[in-house]
Amino acid sequence: MFESAMEKAAILVEALPYIKDFYGKRVVIKYGGAAMTDCNLKQKVMQDIVLMRYVGMQPIVVHGGGPAINSMLNRLGIESEFINGLRVTSQDAMEIVEMVLGGKINGEIVSGINASGGNAIGITGKDGNLIEAQPMDPDGIMGFVGEIVNINPQIVETIIENGYIPVIAPIGIDEEQAAYNINADLVAAAIAVKMKADKLVLLTDVPGLLQNPQDSSSLISELKVSEVEGYVQQGVIAGGMVPKVQCCVEAVTGGVGRTHIIDGRVPHSILLEIFTREGIGTMVVNG
Repeated sequence: MFESAMEKAAILVEALPYIKDFYGKRVVIKYGGAAMTDCNLKQKVMQDIVLMRYVGMQPIVVHGGGPAINSMLNRLGIESEFINGLRVTSQDAMEIVEMVLGGKINGEIVSGINASGGNAIGITGKDGNLIEAQPMDPDGIMGFVGEIVNINPQIVETIIENGYIPVIAPIGIDEEQAAYNINADLVAAAIAVKMKADKLVLLTDVPGLLQNPQDSSSLISELKVSEVEGYVQQGVIAGGMVPKVQCCVEAVTGGVGRTHIIDGRVPHSILLEIFTREGIGTMVVNG
């Protein structure tokens, strides 16, 4: 029992300099993957976010929700079509996307944070014109898939200033008040830049960037922006990792201190990344 107590004390002492360094700092968390569907992992993420707030950090949550959208579209008999990994979003599908992301998933995350002792407020990119968008494809093939034109952070600032944790669904709005489905990684990166966040953390279903995708021990723990193109040409950065690394590059070149791609399947992965010496996953830095 004594040894166990000493281990716990050592963990707290190790976290102390990080708590000091990140006091008052903003951290954007892109919440997605298995951590959204596994009940145990979901609770651990909520606890991590609440603890961050209690030690003086300012967490900002941006969430995805692809599997839940697929499930609802299937139930309603609406086929899902993807082009280059992006969901083709008809007007009918967009209504479902907005309902699932802005209603069901956003509400569940807010409830989870509140149940863990925090205070969260859920919004979409339509609220306060947070995410101004335009069609990604001017020809209309992709339907209501949008790209970010501008981020208006005032509503997020107000939520934080009043002591709440903002939870953001990645839905944008154009000049005609039409809603658009936007990739959550892109939204997280853009908000991190606009909010002058110190960190951007992407929760994924992989350990990070691997030199060999078949070997989890080949983790690349630190990736410099100058190394990205070479890894893309070598095929090390490929598939679904390409847009995630691109988001990280956009964030750090836009002024975000550091970005991290971490394994959301690991319980308390956010705390392990922020409050331990080793961290986990891949850190993307300027240079």
